[in-house]
Amino acid sequence: MLDDGTIYWSVWAPNAESVQLVLMAEDGSRCEVPMERELSGEFVQQLDCLGEGQRYGFRVNGGPLRPDPASRWQPEGVHRPSAVFCPEHFFWTDQAWHGVPRDQLVIYELHVGTFTPEGTFDAIIPRLESLRELGITAIELMPVAQFPGSRNWGYDGVHPFAVQNSYGGPLGLQNLINACHQIGLAVILDVVYNHVGPEGNYLGEFGPYFTDHYHTPWGSAINFDQPGCDGVRAFVLENVRYWVRDFHVDGLRLDAVHAIFDSSPHHILLAIKETAAHEADQLGWPVHVIAESDQNDVRLLDPPETGCGWVDAWETDGGATAAPSIGGKPAPSISGGCGLGAVWNDDFHHAVHALLTGERQGYYADYGQPEQLVKALNQTFVYDGCHSDYRGRCYGTEVKDRAGDHFVVSIQNHDQVGNRAWGDRFGTLLSPAQQRLAAGLLLLSPHVPLLFMGEEYGETRMFPFFCSFEDHELAEAVRKGRREEFDKFGWGKDLPDPQAELIFGLAQLSWTWEAGSRQAGLRRLYHDLLDARRRWPALKDFRTRRADLLPGTNGPGVLRLVRGGHRPEEKDALVAYFNLGKEPQPLPDTGETGCCCSMCLLSSEDGSYGGGRTHAYPLDMLLPFEFQVYGPCSWEAL
Repeated sequence: MLDDGTIYWSVWAPNAESVQLVLMAEDGSRCEVPMERELSGEFVQQLDCLGEGQRYGFRVNGGPLRPDPASRWQPEGVHRPSAVFCPEHFFWTDQAWHGVPRDQLVIYELHVGTFTPEGTFDAIIPRLESLRELGITAIELMPVAQFPGSRNWGYDGVHPFAVQNSYGGPLGLQNLINACHQIGLAVILDVVYNHVGPEGNYLGEFGPYFTDHYHTPWGSAINFDQPGCDGVRAFVLENVRYWVRDFHVDGLRLDAVHAIFDSSPHHILLAIKETAAHEADQLGWPVHVIAESDQNDVRLLDPPETGCGWVDAWETDGGATAAPSIGGKPAPSISGGCGLGAVWNDDFHHAVHALLTGERQGYYADYGQPEQLVKALNQTFVYDGCHSDYRGRCYGTEVKDRAGDHFVVSIQNHDQVGNRAWGDRFGTLLSPAQQRLAAGLLLLSPHVPLLFMGEEYGETRMFPFFCSFEDHELAEAVRKGRREEFDKFGWGKDLPDPQAELIFGLAQLSWTWEAGSRQAGLRRLYHDLLDARRRWPALKDFRTRRADLLPGTNGPGVLRLVRGGHRPEEKDALVAYFNLGKEPQPLPDTGETGCCCSMCLLSSEDGSYGGGRTHAYPLDMLLPFEFQVYGPCSWEAL
């Protein structure tokens, strides 16, 4: 909407001969207005304001009515007309907000539709204080771009600018973010720039949004470097501006960037980072750009030198396809990185999961040794150029001297829980003691922790994949694809139907932790560990850490983690001992560790956490799956 109250309509359709703007009245009548073509390939029109909520669409070359590719609101779903929404009309009250620095991020990933019974943005707001009290500093919303129906993880979105109608639409999202900022919580939004969902995807009718030059598991790739890509790149960068400028998000989590192909001298990921940084400067707080990648590639973090124009091969389950090419020649690889703020590190999750569950199916075949957990704590990536039996080749890069707060780690997340046959969580896979041990490994690690909703109290309700496609053939294809995927893990044929509304209902959080219960004890442990991250100096040091396995122990053994303290004699070090097995283990004399850590500050088997430690068990004996934390006496009062 322009300052004079008129609305400027614009749609990019570079190959179209004509585009009609179609306005719908409440009585169902339509008014078609020809749009004027510009040299850029955009079709434009300027009309008097008809008010927010005005339904409209476009007809390309006299074809069927389609929603706006850049629609901000789809009140009736992906196939129906778009509606006018003016985000600038929202009254923000977050003027005192200054954001959360990366080294203070504690991320809580949640799915809007299953976080509460109502499944809306508004219903999240009453629970924010509980998250803040727990020690969370940022919530991460799984994708909210409009998807088909009302049940979906969000990665099948087809309107990147339109906020899901069943969640409360764009106004609901603005209200949620404003409420988060009021109590000191940042908001990170999961966005998908590697593909568009299969149902309701009309982008290809407007322009060359896709290319067959590269391929992804979802089909053709987004066109970031082939003919006609300029408009596609502008579309994505405007989407970045939109979320930061008009919704005040504090970060973007970029889904599966290994499926984003770009041989341009100025890589689209670098452009995304620069665009977000520019908008952040206008707001006055940091905006974090975090990549999900399964490549263990530190170039995502490296600052650009001559530009960020590298292209990696897309990996399939067993290896890699041929490298992307242009005209039969390899795509150029240009020195430099993308300068992103952080990257997900799945190696940490896999190392913990395989060790504690004993699972070795699928990609877990590459994990399960205690030494790999030690490596994940010391060197971040387990696969840093070494050979993977599962992939059948070497992959990954060395992290070297990069600080740990550039890496986001988890012990549960939507992918690792939801991509199991029944979406079962640690709450049903592990014993209470093992869950406490996993929590300690996560929250004492020298990385940015991410919790998956419900993890903090040991949620036992499942979180499987779910969807609500209207296309019956597509729905059946999804069922077939899930069965084939799970065959690789040996999970059998008895699988939940992702289209069933019952399955979606079973995924809603219980959100209960009665006093004295196992759930309350685990939640208290999470609270105390997160409190320690804020108070204890060693846990604020993301560079100095040393992990090893103690000699002379049985089974998986005892893992020792030292945080902080540049020299052994310094008094600011923290030492944690983790019993990785089901047998009691002797604890070494803490005076012989080389660090002046004379006091046990925390034991995971304390009764307040639901543990079994009593006075009958001396502190110099680690109970099964127990961890203990030692530090200076002065820290107790911090």
